[in-house]
Amino acid sequence: MNKSLFALAMGTFALGIAEFLMMGILGDIASTMDISISRAGYFISAYALGVCVGAPALLFARRLPLKTIMLILAAIIAIGNLAAAISPGYYTFFISRFISGLPHGAYFGVGAIVARRLASKGHEVSAVSYMIAGMTVATLIGVPLGTLITNTVTWRVAFLIVGATGIATIIAIKAWVPDVAGIEDNGFKGQFRFLRTLPPWLIFGGVIFGQVGIYCWYSYIDPQLTLVAGFSQSSLSWLMVLAGFGMFAGNIIAGKLSDRYKTSWIAAWVQASAIPVLLLFFFLAPFKIAAVILMMLGTAALFGSGSPLQSSIVGYSRGGELLGGACIQIAYNAGNAIAAWVGGSVIARGYGYTAPSIVGIPIVFVGCILLFILYARYERSPRP
Repeated sequence: MNKSLFALAMGTFALGIAEFLMMGILGDIASTMDISISRAGYFISAYALGVCVGAPALLFARRLPLKTIMLILAAIIAIGNLAAAISPGYYTFFISRFISGLPHGAYFGVGAIVARRLASKGHEVSAVSYMIAGMTVATLIGVPLGTLITNTVTWRVAFLIVGATGIATIIAIKAWVPDVAGIEDNGFKGQFRFLRTLPPWLIFGGVIFGQVGIYCWYSYIDPQLTLVAGFSQSSLSWLMVLAGFGMFAGNIIAGKLSDRYKTSWIAAWVQASAIPVLLLFFFLAPFKIAAVILMMLGTAALFGSGSPLQSSIVGYSRGGELLGGACIQIAYNAGNAIAAWVGGSVIARGYGYTAPSIVGIPIVFVGCILLFILYARYERSPRP
């Protein structure tokens, strides 16, 4: 089981670098391509849109063995990032980012199902959190390393490494992931039946609003730390290590707590914790120590709801697990795409680089309310 989860985590590691590296090198990409930072932010949206397009394709792969699906997705990870590494201009890089995003939601959706089936009873959420941990380790090690490589060599080498990691993931999955039982085929229409119930929509809504609210701040962490807090561009490599540590800690702690308490309860409070963080960041961003501490708390909240909700949606989408697992990643990355646009629009209108944190507060609040409704109506018990 440990090797199997490690193999799955290798894929989320590659996806984590592919997604989050852009935040640490946004200024370098903008400078290289001679575009504004707000326009470079569209590369973040391109990846997120790729997720939204790629995830529903799982419906057409529902009869394939889960291991085969994982191998195909790992291959697309490699192809998309290798293409990004050799892209000659703005539009080819945009398209490469879109391709890189195609396997993201599907990989997490299928990976969550596989991880739950490999786990012992009562430890399903922890197993999902270990699979997702690959992404948090990417933010802890891979993204800072990619940022350092970008600052010392070029961003092309960083994406080349991500592509190579995708190839390594193919090898690891083939060697270490067993052939687990496939998903029961309820037909094309049967995959959608779970959407007739309210809980999945509360989860999707909680994800989208929570992600938009927090991510519109984090999408522009590069200029916030350099132009507002006063850190040098070269400092971003170790700052991204600290941001990654926050993500790693938030994911693991929330996963462990969710094995004991209701997933919606944990996810709701994790998102609620982001509200004071965003408020304090707006006022304290110019102070280096405060900015770093708040960044770590904010990234912990950003990732803390991931494993509880990713695991929860599998339980609420019986008969359509592939679609459910894919849809939650669509929700996350639709939130990311909207967030990058919201944050970029606020900055472009001259409200300053810290303004997205204030804009995000009421949006996060809506997400919290939806998750608390899920808990109160469907999961409440004497112990939360």
